[in-house]
Amino acid sequence: MKDYVKNILKIMSILADEIVVGAFLFFILPRAGINVPLKPALAVIGFLIFKDVIAVKFLWEVFEKRVEVGPEALIGKEAIVVEDLNPKGVVKVGNELWIAECINGEAKKGEKVRIVEVRGTKLLVERQE
Repeated sequence: MKDYVKNILKIMSILADEIVVGAFLFFILPRAGINVPLKPALAVIGFLIFKDVIAVKFLWEVFEKRVEVGPEALIGKEAIVVEDLNPKGVVKVGNELWIAECINGEAKKGEKVRIVEVRGTKLLVERQE
């Protein structure tokens, strides 16, 4: 259900210009006494929808893009244990050393662990079975 709501909000944000232009052409201008012919109004809305159909591929990728920098980008990555985790110790992620805590037991030096959460400057990791 949560993904469904997110997708609806993404679609609404992509269609925002059509909604605003449609409201302007069909509700606001007629109340001000300006009647816009139906065919040109539909042509404008059609053009905007066509533009969105072309652009949606690129916009959807932006909406779905994961974090690539900062501590949040570490979640899901693999780390190597440098100092035994029982449950706390040190792991190496890329070229960086981090204080880590193993949430599912102990991990020995040289083992691979997966990062599940970042709390300040400490990583919560789990052993890979």
